Amino acid sequence: MMIAVIIMIVYSFVQTLVISGVFNPSYRIAVFGFVCVLCFVPTFAVIASEFVSNKKKDKANKKDLEEILDKSCLVSKTDKRGRIIEVNQKFCEVSGYMPQELLGRDHSMLNSGVHPKEFWRDMYQTTVKYKAIWFDTVTNKAKDGRLYIVKSWIMANFDSEGKLIGFTSVRQDVTNLYSTLADVGRKNTYLEHAAKILRHDMHSGINTYLPRGISSLKRRLDDETLKSKRLEMPMKLIEDGLAHTQKVYKGVFEFTNLVREDATLSKDYYDIGKILESYLSTTSYADQVMLEGLPTLHVNEALFCTAIDNMIRNGLKYNDSSTKFVKITMLDENTLGIQDNGRGLSQEDFEAMQKPYLRKSDQKESGSGLGLNITVAILREHGFSVSAEKLECGTMMKVKVR
Repeated sequence: MMIAVIIMIVYSFVQTLVISGVFNPSYRIAVFGFVCVLCFVPTFAVIASEFVSNKKKDKANKKDLEEILDKSCLVSKTDKRGRIIEVNQKFCEVSGYMPQELLGRDHSMLNSGVHPKEFWRDMYQTTVKYKAIWFDTVTNKAKDGRLYIVKSWIMANFDSEGKLIGFTSVRQDVTNLYSTLADVGRKNTYLEHAAKILRHDMHSGINTYLPRGISSLKRRLDDETLKSKRLEMPMKLIEDGLAHTQKVYKGVFEFTNLVREDATLSKDYYDIGKILESYLSTTSYADQVMLEGLPTLHVNEALFCTAIDNMIRNGLKYNDSSTKFVKITMLDENTLGIQDNGRGLSQEDFEAMQKPYLRKSDQKESGSGLGLNITVAILREHGFSVSAEKLECGTMMKVKVR
C-alpha cells in the first residue's frame, strides 16, 4: 500500500513539473511514466485482491452472525404502519403461528394485555422521534393463549431522506428463565416462613418451656432419686440433648439473620479450640474428635461450630473403619485441616456434592444432601474457602481462614 502511494506521488510530481514547463516532454520522461504505471499495476492488483478478500470475509462473518441471530432469536420486520412483512422460524416456533398467519398483520395479535398503552408509546417515541434502539421485557400471548416473555430490541428504519419505512425487532425468549426465578422466589418465601417458625415459635420451646420443665422436674425429685441409676443417665441425656439443641438453634438463628437486606454476619475473636470443645461436649461423638493447636479466629461462634460439626459428622458417618476418628488442626498458618479416616472424598466429588439435595446414587446412609451445601455457605460467609483432598485412607478438608 505504501509503495503504491509513493509511486503515484512521484509520478504525479513529475507530471506536474512537465505541465508547468519545468521539464520538457521527452523520451526519458515518457519511459519514467511507463515504468511508474508498470510498478503501480501489480501493487494495485494486490490491494484490490486484499480489498475483495476482506469484503468476502466481512460478508461471510455477517452471514454467520445473521445465522446465529436467526437460530437463537425471534426476528421480525414490519412496514411503517407496523404490518409484519418478515418473520423468522424462531418467531413462529415461540408464538405458535405459521408465517402466513402473521404476514400482513401487526403485532397487536400477540398483545397479552399486560402492558399499558404508555408502554408502547414510549417504544414508538424512542425509535421514531429519538431514532434510538428501544429495549424492554415484553410479555406476549401465543396462539394457544400461553403467555411468553421476551427481551425485546426494536429499532425504526429510515430511507436516505430520513423518512420512516418500517421497524426491525429482535427478541430473546426468556420465559423459562423467568419461570425459574419465580420458582426460586416462591421457595425463598417458604424458607423465610420456616426461618420465622424456627426463630419465634421454636424459641419458646427450646429456650423457655423445656428448661423450665427440666428444672421443675428436678425440684420435685429428691437428690437420692435423681442420683439413682434409673434416672441419672436419662436426665443427663435430656440435659445434654437440650444444651446441644440450643447451640444448633443459635446457629440457625444467626444464619436466618442473613436473610434480611443489608445484613452482615456478627463475628468476634474466639479460641476455636475452646468453642469447638464446648460445642462437642454434649455430643455422643466428642471422644472421637481430636483438637490440636487451634488458633484464635474472627468468627461467628454458633455458625462456625455448626459448619465444622457438620464436617465432623460427615467424616464419622461416611466411614467404614472400626476405629473412626476426626482430627482438627492447623496445616499451616492459613489453613485449618479436618482429617478423617473414612471412605475419602476427592475435590471433584466435593464440588459436586456441595450442590443442594445432591447425594451419591450408591450411598447407603440416609440424608437430605443439604449439610455440605450449608457448611460451604457458612464458611464462605466468613470469607473462608473450602477444598477437599482424598487421602490414602480418608479425607482432608482444608479451610483457608486467612
